Amino acid sequence: MSSKSKFSGKLIVIVGPTASGKTSTSLKIAKHYGTQIISADSRQFYKEIPIGTAAPTSSEQNEVKHHFVGNLSITDNYNVSKFEHDVINLLNNEFSNSPLVLMVGGSGLYIDAVCKGIDVLPDIDYNIRKNTQQLFEEEGTHGLAKKLWLLDPEYYVQVDHNNPMRLMRAIEVCLQSGKKYSDLRKNKNQTRSFDIIKIGINVPREILVERINNRTNMMMDEGWLDEAKSVFKHKNLNSLNTVGYKELFAYLDKNMTIDQAIEKIKTNTRRYAKRQMTWFRRYKEVNWFEPDDIIGMIKLIDGV
Repeated sequence: MSSKSKFSGKLIVIVGPTASGKTSTSLKIAKHYGTQIISADSRQFYKEIPIGTAAPTSSEQNEVKHHFVGNLSITDNYNVSKFEHDVINLLNNEFSNSPLVLMVGGSGLYIDAVCKGIDVLPDIDYNIRKNTQQLFEEEGTHGLAKKLWLLDPEYYVQVDHNNPMRLMRAIEVCLQSGKKYSDLRKNKNQTRSFDIIKIGINVPREILVERINNRTNMMMDEGWLDEAKSVFKHKNLNSLNTVGYKELFAYLDKNMTIDQAIEKIKTNTRRYAKRQMTWFRRYKEVNWFEPDDIIGMIKLIDGV
């Protein structure tokens, strides 16, 4: 089917929790329309960790061209603001050739950046970032939350205190700008020049739990532990501060057994999936489908 005759600048956004089948779904839809896929998974950017991030395989990327998969190193300085800029520039080019493009992922903040835009915030001085990271390493999220309370009590009551990235970002902005992070966040949506259709992958909880457990076992069989060993010396980088690597690093630090690490990965992945669904359920514009209802998704896109 030729999309050029039917579509003009439509971004199809496929969201859902980890292990819900987003990759498989997006491949089928992308091949149906002969288009490309933008990854909105903030950990799949990093080329050193494809197993632990469940990145599309080489075979899958040969089937459909993917953007923002393995395009960075874990040592690169990258953030959601740069992602927004890069994706919007890419879409401006791609819509002239393929008026329908897919974006797929589970990183809600990155999806929001493309669909709604984010506030322009100051670049962070190296020493401020280093000191904030050191605070996290020494005192954990409790220390970060305490620091944020002193700098911005309004944002302190809004932010997830279990999310060190959000806490550190707010602290850094406060220290860099001398203003409250909450005052700099305008929360005003940007106007986009393209239409957006959001599709959500809905998987019953018991099935999702089984998928998470099975996928974790499969990733371990594929060499996830060796992958973790290869980046272990960089374990304090923000790019590796994520479910899976934290637990495997704890094993490599001899703080738990490998069996304990694997069970902890499964537990924390389930919790992460729950947080993802809480985020995506806020989107009133999402059209929810079972993962195998490709025909229903295509009918929605076609406007049937």
